[in-house]
Parts: sequence; structure tokens; C-alpha cells
Amino acid sequence: MSLKTLSNKNNLQVLHEDNHIIIVNKRAGDIVQGDKTGDKPLSEIVKEYIAEKYDKPGAVYLGVVHRLDRPTSGIVVFARTSKALPRLNKLFANKEAKKTYWAVVQQHPPKKADTLIHWLKRNPKQNKSYAHAHEVPDSKKAILDYELIRKLNNYYLLEIDLHTGRHHQIRSQLSSIGSVIKGDLKYGANRSNKDGSIHLHARKLTFIHPVKKKSLTIIAPPPPDAIWDACL
Repeated sequence: MSLKTLSNKNNLQVLHEDNHIIIVNKRAGDIVQGDKTGDKPLSEIVKEYIAEKYDKPGAVYLGVVHRLDRPTSGIVVFARTSKALPRLNKLFANKEAKKTYWAVVQQHPPKKADTLIHWLKRNPKQNKSYAHAHEVPDSKKAILDYELIRKLNNYYLLEIDLHTGRHHQIRSQLSSIGSVIKGDLKYGANRSNKDGSIHLHARKLTFIHPVKKKSLTIIAPPPPDAIWDACL
């Protein structure tokens, strides 16, 4: 089943909001920014929310700081001011934002906890990244830590801390160790999820507020389904 944009201004889940930033819990199926599909992006939904809530006439400013894959859910940060955007861009570019993900996988990982280091090479035609054990031409180094934090009936919940932010990094690296994310047909899952999502969720984000200069930690509840519910 193809993914569809699921959110609208009436069910947008806002996790944090102030004068400079707004942080939302992206639903699987949303695209963060407009693309060739022409589907309504999350950025436009957030603009509509701001315009309605604050009765703003004219164009609403909103800066896209980072993205999540369409079938992935979880935390997305937007800048509400031109002052905040370059500071947030710098913060994310310098890896000063600590990102933690949850992934439900089909197979028990080789170790209960480990650091994965690969060189990822992207294939734009396939929209897929391939993980290599050694550096290959046009590849980028990818590093993550994972820990098995819960055994479910037929699956395993991993908590992942990203050290780099590569294209499809978590999906590719977990697939390379035989622990494919539930529903991720592109990286080897045996079946898709009915709604086209994958069980990868941007769970937690910690960073220094770009204007207030105070530490901010955001936690996003996973989507409501039986497997995610069992993780809580």
C-alpha cells in the first residue's frame, strides 16, 4: 500500500512550541517538505496550524531544519524565525543535537549492544543506501550505537543513538547485520505494514535552544498500534 499524507491541522501533534521553534510528532506517511509527488507536506500543515492559532494574516515563516523518511514517525523540528533557522542548521550540522530512535526489528541482533560502523553508498535511482564494511568510492562513513531494550512476542525493540546522519542510515545498517526493521521491504522485510509505514520512530531529541540557550529534551510517543504499544 502506498503511503498517504495522514496529518492535517486538526490532528497535528505539537510536542513543543515557543516564539522561535515548533517541534511536532510526524506521523508515518507525512513528507516533511514538498516533493515530486505533489502531496501536502508537513511544513504546510504546520504553517496552517500557526496561521490559525495566532490569527496571522499573509505568509507564515517556517524553516525546515531536518527531515525524516516518509515511512518513519517521530520528532521533527521547524524554525519559526529567521534568527533561529541558521542557528538550528548549525547545531544539527555540527552533530550537537542528540538523536535517539526506536526500531522494531524482526531478528535478534548479533549482540545486545554494539557500535556499528559502515560506509554507505547511495543509489539515487533506487533511493537506497548500501552498507559496506570498508570504504568504497563515493561512500560516507556512518556510525550508530544500538541496544536491545525489550523483547516482544515476535520482535525486538532496539534503541539507537546516531553519531552521523546519512541517507537511510539506520535502515541500511540494521539490515546489514540481519536485523531488518519491521515493514521495511526496501531493506529486506518479509512483508510490509498495512499502512505502508515502517517501525522506525524518532523517539528523543536533546539540544540547546538556539535562542534561549537552555537544554531542551523532547520525547515523542510512538504511533498507536499493538506492537508500539507493547514497547511502552
